[in-house]
Amino acid sequence: MSLKGLYAITDEHLTPDASVVSQVKIALEAGVKIIQYRNKNDTDNDVEKICIQLQQLCSQHSATFIIDDRPHLAQKIDADGLHIGKDDITLCEARAIFPKGIIGVSCYGSIRKALEAQSDGANYVAFGSFFPSPTKPHSGIVSMSVLEKANNELVIPICAIGGINVTNIHEISAHKPDMISIVSAIWEGDIKRNITQLKQGMLVHS
Repeated sequence: MSLKGLYAITDEHLTPDASVVSQVKIALEAGVKIIQYRNKNDTDNDVEKICIQLQQLCSQHSATFIIDDRPHLAQKIDADGLHIGKDDITLCEARAIFPKGIIGVSCYGSIRKALEAQSDGANYVAFGSFFPSPTKPHSGIVSMSVLEKANNELVIPICAIGGINVTNIHEISAHKPDMISIVSAIWEGDIKRNITQLKQGMLVHS
């Protein structure tokens, strides 16, 4: 499975469970290669059916499906991957529950944390926020120099996240992360048009 390209993250408000499957279908048809289902409020049982549908949809489009912070569910439905952050379980704990799939780790602005995650078996690491984020307004802003250091020091794929949109994606793309992760700038408004414009912004420095 590819860990490259545009990485869309769902959101309880912008992609509510009633419409998330149809919204993700549009995103996949428009060229998104990685989907992460993120829902911080409901139980695994509440979201299991939707995650199964999303995994099937991603498989049909040769895309990667990742679940945020639900290792038991990821293992149960044989999801492609799992993502964990600083307030979630450790990578070693996650790997014990979810032994075979992709695991990504949020490292914010820390190369040290990323190197530790790499040595502990992470499949990719994410850095950010690089710009003020509408979905995570309290995230600290990270210098883009982190991406340069990450490219020099890490061998696993790296992902940039946080406040990235049509007007600034070219700045991130210049630092050549493997993946660029986006929430609001994909789901607000016309999904297909948003993705077309974002992909054009990524191509500027590819």
